[in-house]
Amino acid sequence: MANNDITSSSSSSSSSLPVREIPGSYGLPLLGPLTDRFNYSWFQGPEKFFRKRIEKNKSTVFRTNVPPSFPFFLANPKVVAVLDCKSFAHMFDMELVEKKNTLVGDWMPSTRFTGGRRVCAYLDTSEPQHEQIKNFAMDTLKRSSTIWVPTLTTLLDTMWDTIESQLDSGPVSYLVPIQKFIFAFASLCIAGADPANSPDIADKGYIRMDRWLAVQLLPIVPITAFQPLVEIFLHSFPYPYFLVSRDYKKLYEFVESEGKEVISRAQTEFKLSKEDATHNLLFILGFNAFGGFSILFPTLLSALAADKTGVQEKLRKEVREKAGPASGLSLRSVQEMDLVQSFVYETLRLNPPVPLQYGRARKDFELSSHDSVFKIKKGELLCGYQPLVMRDPKVFDDPETFVPDRFTGEKGKELLSYLYWSNGPQSGMPSGSNKQCAAKDYVTLTTSLFLAHMFLRYDSVTITNASFTAVDKPTP
Repeated sequence: MANNDITSSSSSSSSSLPVREIPGSYGLPLLGPLTDRFNYSWFQGPEKFFRKRIEKNKSTVFRTNVPPSFPFFLANPKVVAVLDCKSFAHMFDMELVEKKNTLVGDWMPSTRFTGGRRVCAYLDTSEPQHEQIKNFAMDTLKRSSTIWVPTLTTLLDTMWDTIESQLDSGPVSYLVPIQKFIFAFASLCIAGADPANSPDIADKGYIRMDRWLAVQLLPIVPITAFQPLVEIFLHSFPYPYFLVSRDYKKLYEFVESEGKEVISRAQTEFKLSKEDATHNLLFILGFNAFGGFSILFPTLLSALAADKTGVQEKLRKEVREKAGPASGLSLRSVQEMDLVQSFVYETLRLNPPVPLQYGRARKDFELSSHDSVFKIKKGELLCGYQPLVMRDPKVFDDPETFVPDRFTGEKGKELLSYLYWSNGPQSGMPSGSNKQCAAKDYVTLTTSLFLAHMFLRYDSVTITNASFTAVDKPTP
């Protein structure tokens, strides 16, 4: 079980540990980064890549290279990997680590993708505008909480009606229906913008958002299929903004026009320019909300499909007890659904939407793992692969197994301190002085609402290969 001192970076919890040189190697210039890139993206994939190096170095802290790298990226691929809960937790200490331009590593997509400015995700906490924008984001989320549930249930009913109408013809993929739902939901709740008011956005908004995200992220997304074509054409150079300039322009105009109230509040209450407010709002809507939920919801359904323990019946029972006719589905009722929330947390533990977290050392400091202390030099880039970090066997029992009720009860609540998917522990609190996701609690509650709504509507669902093949409605 968890050790209460596990996330402490103080010398008192590490004084008895031996100091060790950081193991691992960056290899020969050019050849080392290229070999690691091929192993990471092609021959091994990220998880095997990191596991093999843990075994080789006999350490969860080691030196290695991560993409992007040679030939056309102006990025330094050298990192210090931190792959256990204790060492990874140093990344949340803003006195030790800075986050300037480290969202996706040493490389940063062109600012042309975000209106020629560094949006909040690329700002360090020491930069004055970080707190302004972060507070604006948190305020926007708080204000939207009054429409969150009714908007979600209305849009989900529409999504499910569409899926049901197509099931007679065979399996129905849930990927596109979910993306359409997410885009409309996030637009309404975050930007106050209704896609229905723009025919182009109503029809193509989610597609435009997909393209904008893909062109930025393709160079760093590992794809083991279609090799070596992927390495040659997708991972060797960054893609230019002009490929999606029309998409971004359409999305910007939509948010600017339909999100006037939110943008005006950013100007008057948070002293942001109209352009800064709009580009940051679009990034939050697109990169954080749309991009994150587009990964999380399908992952949740995949976990449901893979379950062999009868968890659907247990979820259905809890949902209908807590959100019956008297109380209904609400933020309050879903917070009383321990198993539903635990199922969401376990999904995030094993498959966080953002698998990698980075941070650069502000100064020389000593970093502790469970068994050693390592000297980190100012400027070194730390890299944590969260799907392995959150399978730390010193923290989680049976860490490789999806355990639906892992986070229930008192022991389960304690484990939330080691659920790191949000750039901070689930037990933490986002603020202008840290980099934790502003929507941390909204993400878990929204995903719980998504799951609860499904089991209010259906007794069970049958899922195969990312498609619904059957839904079983309650008998009237």
